[in-house]
Amino acid sequence: MKNKAALGMLAVFLLFMLPMMPKARAAEGMWPLSNLPVAALQRRFHFTPTARWIRHVQLASVRLAGGCSGSFVSPHGLVLSNHHCAVGCLEGLSRPGENLMAHYFYAATRRQEPRCPSMEIEQLVSMRNVTAAVDGATRGKSGAAYAAAMRAISNRLETTCVAGHARKWRCEVVRLYHGGQDWLYKYRRYQDVRLVFVPSQATSFFGGYPDNFNYPRYDFDISILRVYTHGKPAHTPQYFRLSSRGPRAGELVFTSGNPGSTERGDTVAELRALRYPVFPLLLQLLAHQQGLLEAFSAANAHNAAIAAGTLFFIDNDIKSIDGQLAALHNARQFARKVRAQALLRAKVAANPRWRREYGGAWKAIAMAERRNAAMLLPDTMILDARYFSARLFNIAFDLVLGAHERTLPDAKRMSAFRAANLPLLEQQILSRAPVHPSLDKLELVSTLTMTRDLLGTDAPICAALFAHHSPREVALHAVEGTRLASVAFRRTLWQGGERAVATSTDPMIVLARKVLPFYLRLYRQHEDEVIAPIEANTAKIARLRFAVYGTRFAPDATFTERVSYGVVKGWLRDGKPVPPFTTVAGLYAHARGYNPLKLSPRWLAARHRINPDTPMNLVSSNDIVGGNSGSPVINRAGRLVGLVFDGNPPSLGGAFWYDDANNRAVSVDSAVILAALQHVYHANALVKELRSGK
Repeated sequence: MKNKAALGMLAVFLLFMLPMMPKARAAEGMWPLSNLPVAALQRRFHFTPTARWIRHVQLASVRLAGGCSGSFVSPHGLVLSNHHCAVGCLEGLSRPGENLMAHYFYAATRRQEPRCPSMEIEQLVSMRNVTAAVDGATRGKSGAAYAAAMRAISNRLETTCVAGHARKWRCEVVRLYHGGQDWLYKYRRYQDVRLVFVPSQATSFFGGYPDNFNYPRYDFDISILRVYTHGKPAHTPQYFRLSSRGPRAGELVFTSGNPGSTERGDTVAELRALRYPVFPLLLQLLAHQQGLLEAFSAANAHNAAIAAGTLFFIDNDIKSIDGQLAALHNARQFARKVRAQALLRAKVAANPRWRREYGGAWKAIAMAERRNAAMLLPDTMILDARYFSARLFNIAFDLVLGAHERTLPDAKRMSAFRAANLPLLEQQILSRAPVHPSLDKLELVSTLTMTRDLLGTDAPICAALFAHHSPREVALHAVEGTRLASVAFRRTLWQGGERAVATSTDPMIVLARKVLPFYLRLYRQHEDEVIAPIEANTAKIARLRFAVYGTRFAPDATFTERVSYGVVKGWLRDGKPVPPFTTVAGLYAHARGYNPLKLSPRWLAARHRINPDTPMNLVSSNDIVGGNSGSPVINRAGRLVGLVFDGNPPSLGGAFWYDDANNRAVSVDSAVILAALQHVYHANALVKELRSGK
């Protein structure tokens, strides 16, 4: 009877709401593999993705657990991604006198392929709709009860999926359409990842900060890795072959990757909160870190080498957030969001039944956002690990928090500490990547000082941490006295659990123990008062919107496998056309004798060997966002024709809306990948494997 009533209400609802349905824009959407826009592709391009094509794309695509995408490019576990997606591996493998960020690396034989200390690559093998189970467990609940129910059902589904083999499988409940659907995704996890090839950072990030998120570009932003199982290259029969010619202007192309997050379905209150105070605070903190690290790097070559990766991501975050903030201040686009929400709320208000079920959702979200704003400073300084960025402190806190969480039933733990997710965390804690005390001192002194300055001397956490010593003294004592640089010592604490951590006198562990109660209290408060009400009420709005629009529109990004389609084309900038391709000739013309426009000796020496007309980078109208870095660009035949590494300036607003006229994905052309490997780096065995699979 309840189903019949719901269907009757839906019929009336659809008749009432259809006239106000927004029109999907051309090529808009990051589509789940379970719901590709087949009709649009047939209508516009006379292309029908078959079940075999979709399955091939799914199994040939991979996710890098650190936040990037990639793809298998040979049947022997070879993975293509971006250089900046392999920074953690490069820093972990670098030793004194051997800076893999500054120089290219090529393993001519498999024996020469070194293992990345703490990298995981994941292949999506199956997807299952679990909406009914999640909805049944959470419907009607709010606040702490909703959060507890969501943790419990997610844990049950994920644990059953892993089936006791957490080192082989990773499972996660994925919310699509803001709770309109819930899916269980199962991944094959590869933790033995080895380095095969990278250019220098100066080559991969040619043009540096000034060129970042701009176009024309001339970057060779690639990395090539290999996954192993049982000490041998993994057998990966589903892979993308590289095209030696790349795509043509106007050609239909697809990206297959894992976009991190978008906020296109957010309420106006949520977008306003990002506009102020969230983004301004993040920019303030990042700018502070940027200045510190630039001064640190300028002191000597060693400092520059060990800070290069961190500084790259800080620079990138600043440009990205700044671009998103500018998009949120676009009055025309923001007004569209306000009008769409007002229309939807007016329809709900006019119907008593909808008003009872959905009417309070927007107000509840707005109240949660006001609570979030009030908690933003302590949330950022205590909960957000990015700003406690000293590696030794992060290790200590993972050990302390992990010891606490593992005393709880699995269903009550934070997600990262559930049994099914521990292999990745353990790999990171026990990584043999080198630590750099000089950098840790700088970062921890800075973070503790900012915590005191922003929260105030009398804030409870500051009173506890700095009762007898200054932030600087606390930080230096912790870094200089800790034994956490020893992997064996970390292993003892990890395996010893709560007792080992509680009795440890290591000063970094002691510092982490002091932070823990404040972290736990704030985490639960944030989850109950901010996250849970936003998720519960967003799910209500999602059910309303989902009933009307169904799957005609792509859900917001969730760092899960998505396919977008587009065409290779430029755009108009200040009324002038921007061509879709750059060439190797343009690279040499763009070069100067100074950084960041200085070419490496290998590229200078290869100038007469590589065809100047070889396409270097390209732009396409594919809908992408952060997390798509390393995504393969494939044609309708399933051949890899490009490698996403960036977007143009208008694409930064893609977190909130898509503009077909201006949003562009920026990729490395497959033609230059093969040409450079052969003529610049003489990586002949690698070229043979990429061309023939042998």
